[in-house]
Amino acid sequence: MTNRFLWGSNKRYNDFSGYFRGKFNGRVQKISIDAGFTCPNRDGSRGSGGCSYCNNLTFSPEYCNLGKSVTSQLNEGIQFFSRKYNSMKYLAYFQSFSNTYAPLENLEALYGEALDHPEVIGLVIATRPDCLTTEILDYLQDLARKYYIMLEFGIESHLNSSLDRMNRGHSFEESVWALEETARRKIHNCAHLILGLPSENETDWLEQAKVISQLPVENLKLHQLQIHRGTKMYLEYLQNQEQFPMFTVDGYLDLVARYLELLNPKIVVERFVSEAPDELLVAPRWGMKNFEFTAKLEKLLEERDTWQGRNFQSQ
Repeated sequence: MTNRFLWGSNKRYNDFSGYFRGKFNGRVQKISIDAGFTCPNRDGSRGSGGCSYCNNLTFSPEYCNLGKSVTSQLNEGIQFFSRKYNSMKYLAYFQSFSNTYAPLENLEALYGEALDHPEVIGLVIATRPDCLTTEILDYLQDLARKYYIMLEFGIESHLNSSLDRMNRGHSFEESVWALEETARRKIHNCAHLILGLPSENETDWLEQAKVISQLPVENLKLHQLQIHRGTKMYLEYLQNQEQFPMFTVDGYLDLVARYLELLNPKIVVERFVSEAPDELLVAPRWGMKNFEFTAKLEKLLEERDTWQGRNFQSQ
């Protein structure tokens, strides 16, 4: 296959792992940190009860523990991954809840402790687009001059009606502001989006690819809607499953392939699916690992002789 792609590889999409290996000239691993944050739609400032789909246990590794310091969690994570690979660089991944939702002095202490670790080269900070202030952005902008700093935003949908239904407590306009502000300050960003939300349809999801492509999104995480035990959405699902048509593997493969065709080829794609712990996952139960889905997607793109950005149109 001739290399017709902007990102200089034979992949048919702008692959995150390949991008990172090239950027850092080697393997890079994120180490998840639980620093005890909460969210503004849990503590009452924007709402209560949290997002309807969210069970934080679905993405917290075992070494994440509020009783452990940032340094202890980093040491345990690095010890785990260093068994697999001799040479690796690490990013401290502040993952659970909204990790900029605290006074600046608290953030400085937590982020500073992570960056003081001799094997950590930067931070990935998961947060909400409404949990940023000018002083926090100024601080992160200063850090970004020396370290790799990425803000990972839970955007979830481009439709405010869906955000309201999920109890997100922020608007898509706030997401646009956060993406534009980080890009302007040369802070790396990542947009997290869910495909398959109730009340949305295929037309909405493909339109989302077009909308996101016009924004200064650097990295993208996609995943299929999943129903997790212990969430408000789980109760809604039990009451009316017809409102939650779950993707089949083949149906989701087809959607992602067409989504990629519309997506700006400069956007680096980090993930296509999410994989919740078996004991928490209700639907859809595919029994498939992330790498298995990605292999099927790559095969489908090759069969269709298509690629990310094939139908992208800049405005």
